[in-house]
Amino acid sequence: MSRNKEQLQGVTHLGDKDNNYGLDYSPQLLEAFENLHPDEDYLVKLDCPEFTSLCPVTGQPDFGRIIIRYIPDKLMVESKSLKLYLFSFRNHGDFHEDCVNIIMKDLQALMRPRYIEVEGRFNARGGIAIHPFANHGDEAHQAMVQARLLAMFSL
Repeated sequence: MSRNKEQLQGVTHLGDKDNNYGLDYSPQLLEAFENLHPDEDYLVKLDCPEFTSLCPVTGQPDFGRIIIRYIPDKLMVESKSLKLYLFSFRNHGDFHEDCVNIIMKDLQALMRPRYIEVEGRFNARGGIAIHPFANHGDEAHQAMVQARLLAMFSL
């Protein structure tokens, strides 16, 4: 099943040869497209191993990996727009925990997935690596929200 132009309406970054990497945090870069399989519960995992943000106090760069898992409902995030969005954190000063929660909330607002989780695996700085985790689910996935949160404690 191929997508038609109507189904791709609103997907503007994909295929655009002029990659405009903004210098400021920009949630408006995120784009979504229609999920053609809304009758199924299935998992989408996005692994972003080159995430960069700034320490809000020192301005020093922080490097890490962002892993996003979600069960889509009607919409899905377009991956190039996600790349541009994540790149917009490059000059954004926030703590690791804040970055993970902001990413989850922005994706939640964009797609309204059935379930979403965002995990940050930040490189050690000062001898401490920080791995924040945030998740959210609709009413039908509340047991999963609790189970995943508890499971993350054992890692």
